[in-house]
Amino acid sequence: MLKKIKSPILRFAIVAVSLLVCLFLLFLLSLYLGAWGKLPSKKSLSNFHYDRASEVYSADSVLIGKYYLYDRQPITYEDLSPQLISALIAIEDERFYEHSGIDYASLGRVGVKTILMQDKSSGGGSTITQQLAKNLYPREKSGTLHLVATKFKEMIIAKRLEKLYSKEEIIMLYLNTVSFGDNTFGIESAALKFFNKGAKDLKLEESAVLVGMLKATYGYNPRVFPENSVKRRNLVIRAMEKNEYLETKVADSLVLTPLKLDYRDYDHNDGIAPYFREEVRKQLLNWTEEQKGKGQEYNIYTSGLKIYTTLDYKMQLLAEEAMQEHMQNLQNSFEKSYGQNAPWKANKKLIAKIIQRSDAYRKLKTAGLNESQIMDSLGVRKQMTLTNWKGDTTLLASSIDSILHYAKFLNTGSLSLDPSNGAVKTWIGGINFKNFKYDHISQSKRQVGSAFKPIVYTAALESGIDPCNYFSAQEVEYENMEGWSPSNSGNKDEAYLNYSMEEALSNSVNTVAVKVLEQTGIPNVLSQAKKMGITSNLPQTPSLALGTAEIKINELAGAFSSYLNNGKPVTPFLIQHINNERDSTLITFKPEISEEPAFSDENSQIMIQMMKATVNSGTAARLRSTYGLKNEIAGKTGTTQNNKDAWFVALTPKLLNITWVGLDNHEIGFKSTSLGQGANAALPIFALWTQKLNADKSFDYITKARFKAPSSSVLAKLDCDPVKRDGFFKRLFKNPNKKKTKDFKAKN
Repeated sequence: MLKKIKSPILRFAIVAVSLLVCLFLLFLLSLYLGAWGKLPSKKSLSNFHYDRASEVYSADSVLIGKYYLYDRQPITYEDLSPQLISALIAIEDERFYEHSGIDYASLGRVGVKTILMQDKSSGGGSTITQQLAKNLYPREKSGTLHLVATKFKEMIIAKRLEKLYSKEEIIMLYLNTVSFGDNTFGIESAALKFFNKGAKDLKLEESAVLVGMLKATYGYNPRVFPENSVKRRNLVIRAMEKNEYLETKVADSLVLTPLKLDYRDYDHNDGIAPYFREEVRKQLLNWTEEQKGKGQEYNIYTSGLKIYTTLDYKMQLLAEEAMQEHMQNLQNSFEKSYGQNAPWKANKKLIAKIIQRSDAYRKLKTAGLNESQIMDSLGVRKQMTLTNWKGDTTLLASSIDSILHYAKFLNTGSLSLDPSNGAVKTWIGGINFKNFKYDHISQSKRQVGSAFKPIVYTAALESGIDPCNYFSAQEVEYENMEGWSPSNSGNKDEAYLNYSMEEALSNSVNTVAVKVLEQTGIPNVLSQAKKMGITSNLPQTPSLALGTAEIKINELAGAFSSYLNNGKPVTPFLIQHINNERDSTLITFKPEISEEPAFSDENSQIMIQMMKATVNSGTAARLRSTYGLKNEIAGKTGTTQNNKDAWFVALTPKLLNITWVGLDNHEIGFKSTSLGQGANAALPIFALWTQKLNADKSFDYITKARFKAPSSSVLAKLDCDPVKRDGFFKRLFKNPNKKKTKDFKAKN
């Protein structure tokens, strides 16, 4: 055949073309044989599985967080708005409904412009189906040959996809798998992240923003480059106009619309209730481990679980605002009180301890460096960002500077729950999860101070002590307790005064609390605490009356709930139920409520009346005088020795709140009791929060709730003068300037 062709150039051309065709056919055969990587079968293409993020919802159905490797929430075609689909087709694949996976006309255009005319702005020729193939099977190797092979593989996969799926299904699969940057995959997650709404609720201009990002997820990210994003959005809108999806006057109006984001970053460190979400995550991990033993495999990062919690979104938001307002002011007062003599500045021994306890120091120590080398390394100054209440500051500082900077921060733990069942409504584990991961609700045990006294007084009532019994406020030195001599705060002369139990509790009189404990008996108090749900080891010493016991906030909250729940303590819980990716319930968590009351109904009423007096006229009276709260509130303040811990327990008819404030370093306390007492350091968080709740009528069911009216017998038992002065002869023979000495009589 070739011999008949006289022209050698033509013969060469035919041979060359034939060789190229053969090489191309061999290349295609090598693709099908898997020489460039295995091609997915039709079966695998029809049965692929998404890695889905698990979602965490508040009790009022607000999405508050996610757990994921890739932030993705797949949705159905019906959840995609027609205008979103139109925007995608207009800018990415005009002939989507006409081709069968490969747009040969577009490929030809790109080939001519790019190769022959060297026009790099001509764009790509990939169809939406080819892009879906690329999303499902990302390119693994670089290099010219591998890139060419991958491109042809995507074409083959695209043809197979078109045979397996309808056009609508391909659109759905593409929008569920495509990346939108910020570790966000799929249109639903992108819509939630950038506009805080589902994909079906996107406005046209919002759809155009997200579709526009697909060309360059970083360069057209509306959070990072808003101007670029608007230009790209308008290009999408004009493409819709060109393809007759929009009328010109509508397009003209839309391109003038300003960009409005409602960005929600579901980063683990940021967003609402980060400590709560972390505790939920821990509990979920435990649950998934339990399910493994039952033959069920769930992964909280990929299984697309839906976790419905007890948290009240709006209540949590207001609680965090109140905490931030108070803690910022308290931090300023705290630092000013010490001035240049602050322990983290002037106490060399303490500074050395703080540095040695840091993670940075321990890592260098583990690496084998000696003390001098460690300190030299930690002392090197570099650009770093330090956080304070005013925001982030970038400056030249050393690791030592950073360690001591964060060592001075006051921290907090604040928990509120429904006392009838233990459902957690708000959870603030600290001031800033990004910099302070330690959760002061679930992880921290601190001395509770006078916040423990209600348990002592409850035990006294249960043992038969009348609430109108009077106890001397005189300071006593207990000789058999190594001369231990508890005293009261302030300079009030109390040598001749005797307090009723209500007066002593409401004003947190230490000397009386110890005497109540002595008369009740330590074993009875320990037993009472156990009945109320306290499981921590408690000191079996007289100092128990003053709250030297270390107890977690959530444990204390469960115990105090008994006063509001017919004497029955509860166990705080966070998760209501867990659903699978189809939103079918896998498990429902039931409240854990004690079957038996820890004390009588009458004594419950008495304790509520006593703690109401704390708010109305006692140590928590600033709730009324300073913050103007008229709500029904009972409460108890608490302050530990050397002002290390400040507490406030607030009981309202429908809600219980416990707040702690202090430093993570136990060696640093407040400089003065006036600054560090529970009424000043902890109470304001509850007070400011309650003011915010009062201003919102949706919380009237809580803020306007009233305690059950006490019975006539309870009122009769409390009907006595709060203070009784010693009689003439008793005063005559008592030396007010000399401590009374005696042995503490321990009851068995």
